[in-house]
Amino acid sequence: MARLAAALLVVVAALAAAACWPAVPGAEALGMNWGTQASHPLPPKAVVQVLRDNGIKKVKLFDTDSAAMSALAGSGVEVMVAIPNIMLADLADDARKAKDWVKRNVKRYDFDGGVTIKYVAVGNEPFLESYNGTFINITFPALQNIQNALNDAGIGDRIKATVPLNADVYNSPANHPVPSAGRFRTDIAGLMTDIVRFLAKNNAPFTVNIYPFLSLYLNDNFPLDYAFFDGGATPVNDNGVLYTNVFDANFDTLVAALKAVGNGDMPVIVGEVGWPTDGDKHAKSTYAERFYAGLLKRLAANTGTPARPGQYIEVYLFGLVDEDMKSVAPGNFERHWGILRYDGQPKFAMDLTGQGRNTMPVPAKGIKYLSKAWCALNPNAKDLSKLGANIDYACTFADCTPLGYGSTCNGMDTAGNASYAFNAYYQVQNQKDEACDFQGLALPTETNPSTAACNFTIQIQSGAAVHGRSGVGAATAAATVLALLQLFALW
Repeated sequence: MARLAAALLVVVAALAAAACWPAVPGAEALGMNWGTQASHPLPPKAVVQVLRDNGIKKVKLFDTDSAAMSALAGSGVEVMVAIPNIMLADLADDARKAKDWVKRNVKRYDFDGGVTIKYVAVGNEPFLESYNGTFINITFPALQNIQNALNDAGIGDRIKATVPLNADVYNSPANHPVPSAGRFRTDIAGLMTDIVRFLAKNNAPFTVNIYPFLSLYLNDNFPLDYAFFDGGATPVNDNGVLYTNVFDANFDTLVAALKAVGNGDMPVIVGEVGWPTDGDKHAKSTYAERFYAGLLKRLAANTGTPARPGQYIEVYLFGLVDEDMKSVAPGNFERHWGILRYDGQPKFAMDLTGQGRNTMPVPAKGIKYLSKAWCALNPNAKDLSKLGANIDYACTFADCTPLGYGSTCNGMDTAGNASYAFNAYYQVQNQKDEACDFQGLALPTETNPSTAACNFTIQIQSGAAVHGRSGVGAATAAATVLALLQLFALW
């Protein structure tokens, strides 16, 4: 019965996805990362509708959540599903577990009218130096077992396993810092060579995450204009080849590293690239708009890079929606990567066709909000001695990163800071009465305390539904019945 229920859930999702794609020519090479580390994540159906409305035909997940997969069924969106790092050890140690994972997370959705799975991401940036080698010995065996399981299941010719890697797996020597000198990091050079050769054997792509913003964030002396694509930076001269932005330089450093191990023509997917809009002095909407405008024009024109001129590059923007529960260990900006706000509304002008028009992304539809109520500092509170402790408590369980230095809400007075923190907690707690007290320091209010620069949010309702189009054609219905029969045949 459980399998029947799962089958029906997928089929119902397929029936709901009958609308036609809008014509968005520049989005053909464009994908989106869909993260869900939010206190009130957007409903999966709303997210898929946003992708469709904006002509985005590729999406990269960080797991195989059943609600997301069901929403994607029948949508026509190409999907990269993912295996979290925490699962790599089990999949590396036991090929049977890899086969079971493929059966449960790939095969069950792989039918006409199901989910169009194209890639399996084995881990996520597992070789980050900050992980201190935790995943060094298990990532490659897990990759091998998953790809072999895909092959054994008869789908390895069209569904490929890959490993999304941070750009820190390669570099150029300090005494010759140019892209053509790129090599894989010395401590993992042998491992990376083995991985590259295995990917090549299976006609699978190399996946890399490139973040020009982080170059700027990590180095106060990094030239600002070199992070963008509009030609304002002093070029880097690599034996007569001029690099005018860090994205090209980073990408071609990888190309050189691949060439050095005998696979210079390997397809490369950019698994993550983007610009945050809050949480740092350089994380702001004006810079994000500038960055995406340049990137999207290049993608639409198939400009390529100096090492691969005029070539199509498959790119997944990071990310689609802000995630207020992400770890801020890398920086406060981590919760603000979305091109859309937490509620699916666009933040800035962005022409996804790459034509440079002053247009906004299509927002999420049918999103329902909590009541128009906020939580603010009680103006009659007499004893403020415990105010700091209560603010700290609120910010432990809610997102207060906009209050940080260089952020949108930085610079308010004590009352403003307290009200922001109290309201953030109040919204995360679904506006429960007891969530706006803080030892008598806070009171609910129907007066919006937002300022011109700082937005005091009202959260969305958990499980708020998007109102989709109605009506299913006969052809869609017939395809769905066939899909159902194929799904039953799997079991």
